[in-house]
Amino acid sequence: MDAAERIGLEKIRAFLEASEGVGFRGRNREEVYGFVNATLREQHYEELKRDNRGLVRRYVEKMTGLSRAQTTRLIGRYRQGEEVKLRPYQRNCFSTRYTRKDIALLAGLDEAHGTLSGPATRKLLERACYEFGEEQYQNLARISVAQLYRLRHSRTYRQRHMVYQATRPTAVSIGERRRPEPLGRPGYLRVDTVHQGELDGVKGVYHINAVDEVTQWEVVGAVPQISEAWLQPVLEAMLWQFPFPIRGFHSDNGSEFINHTVAKLLKKLLIDQTKSRPRHSNDNGQVEAKNGAVVRKHMGYTHIAASHAEAVEAFYEAHFNPYLNFHRPCGVPERVVNGKGQEKRVYRWYATPWEILRQLPEVVRYLKADLTIAELEQRARAKTDTQAAEEMREAKRKLFASFQPTSLAAPRLPLVGPGQRLQMGETTLKHTMERNPMKLEGANRLPLVGPGSRSKQEKQL
Repeated sequence: MDAAERIGLEKIRAFLEASEGVGFRGRNREEVYGFVNATLREQHYEELKRDNRGLVRRYVEKMTGLSRAQTTRLIGRYRQGEEVKLRPYQRNCFSTRYTRKDIALLAGLDEAHGTLSGPATRKLLERACYEFGEEQYQNLARISVAQLYRLRHSRTYRQRHMVYQATRPTAVSIGERRRPEPLGRPGYLRVDTVHQGELDGVKGVYHINAVDEVTQWEVVGAVPQISEAWLQPVLEAMLWQFPFPIRGFHSDNGSEFINHTVAKLLKKLLIDQTKSRPRHSNDNGQVEAKNGAVVRKHMGYTHIAASHAEAVEAFYEAHFNPYLNFHRPCGVPERVVNGKGQEKRVYRWYATPWEILRQLPEVVRYLKADLTIAELEQRARAKTDTQAAEEMREAKRKLFASFQPTSLAAPRLPLVGPGQRLQMGETTLKHTMERNPMKLEGANRLPLVGPGSRSKQEKQL
């Protein structure tokens, strides 16, 4: 297209009549816009009369291949005093509110606390910013739960913190069969046991989980065996860790709690003992939910030998239980009844068990005689939530590192194919045994076993 030479209106009219069946098209938009701008400027379009303007319009449509609407839009831009040219492309970009630093902070907090739910994590961010004055969490303290989950799916978050979760497997007239009625008072416990698996038929450690129904104050203990002799001292130690007197003790119908020893202990402490009712699977649902969300999440499913129960109990009392009750938020259920009379639990408020206990009316009269609100508040303020979580994780790492494998591994011998003879001298055998020592209890040599026979140790197994 070349519009450098001015063409008169009569020539334009003659051209349009002669080329009625012919069409033209520009090679690109830049060329088309340049031709339109040059033509309108040379024909002095703004000074033309109405019929001549229509003539120029049809001429532009013919030469450029534009539609009538497109031509009208470009002419309107020209009449407003604007050059008819391509406008540079401008991408509509939204401003980034949460930076890579914020996502890294969120990943670090999730790693410390074990990736809690969205509302609980938001509560931790709010506490870190407003209660403990950690300014780096100021931007994240106002995040919504939906945006928090979106950040967890971002590439920056997944590069910093990735959680892999294995497929989980599906696992006497003592006490009154009824549901406890706390009536808003703390001290009514829900108790259950969690088994830490078996290895070669040997039972692992057992965890005792006790949760207060009103405040969700949680105390976890550990015993090597489920028996009356082991349970009694651990239960006494666990009941001592609660900041309020215990009024009720509710469990399922397992013999670990429904026995005369536990009943005698509870009767001595004036504690009312109840047990789950038949065909009411949710009677002990609160503590069973805590079994998975707290005990299984932190202790896992791998076998832990019963001999480590004392070390696990010490870890619980020194690090784990204080973290759960002063630094780990949990959802507080609110019962809502719809128009059909159906009851539904809604979780709008997330708080630590100490915060739930502190907001109870007349909380002072519920505490033990030797405890005050100031002492409990001092414990809660001694560390930030993340500091307590990191110390708990470090103590848990040292605890798991102290566990030793219980199975013995036999030394590997070289493989010999059919028709070959095993050539092993005295030096080679000595070198192999030094690299792969066998730890046998009270034995200093390997038993000799002939073809088709078994050793005495195998027969005993």
